[in-house]
Amino acid sequence: MLELAAASHDDGVRELSVLSARLAYALMCLTLTWGVLVSTGWFDRLTGRHALRSSHQVFATITLSFAFVHGVSFLILDKDALPLGRVIIPFTGPLRDTFGTLAFEGMLAAAISVGLKRWTNYWRWLWIHRLAYPAFVLGVLHAFFQALARGTLSAVYLGGLTLLIPTVTVTLLRFVPPKALESAGLAEGGP
Repeated sequence: MLELAAASHDDGVRELSVLSARLAYALMCLTLTWGVLVSTGWFDRLTGRHALRSSHQVFATITLSFAFVHGVSFLILDKDALPLGRVIIPFTGPLRDTFGTLAFEGMLAAAISVGLKRWTNYWRWLWIHRLAYPAFVLGVLHAFFQALARGTLSAVYLGGLTLLIPTVTVTLLRFVPPKALESAGLAEGGP
């Protein structure tokens, strides 16, 4: 009977881990896309810049929260629980886990840099905050390789790609020179 209770506890924790991972992935895509739209000023006409920046911070906070729950859930399993070091220290487990750890730590560094913005110069802050881009790539790699290892890639690839393609498109457009965007009709000329 005790073994059955432990199994149902672990099943619930694993389901929580999967759900929080999928929500973190979706919100990670949304946060990056929204951040690009805020930084480029493409949505400035919708509402004030302060409201856009604040909503980006809310999305980032929720993303980090779900990623945190995803990682912590592996610590509270009754069977096959991971040690804390393997969850928070990169390169102590399989490479697919390392991708997730580095992604979380990169996103956390970008989030912390917002709080430190007033005590550092703009360029240093920007460099740290842009760690979100490689963190995003590492998060996508983590999601892909975990789904592949668990045998669930065929079940989640459509949703993952549906969120990934617009995020990558908007992010790539962020780095296209403004003149090229103007000539393609994707942006208006200056004042």
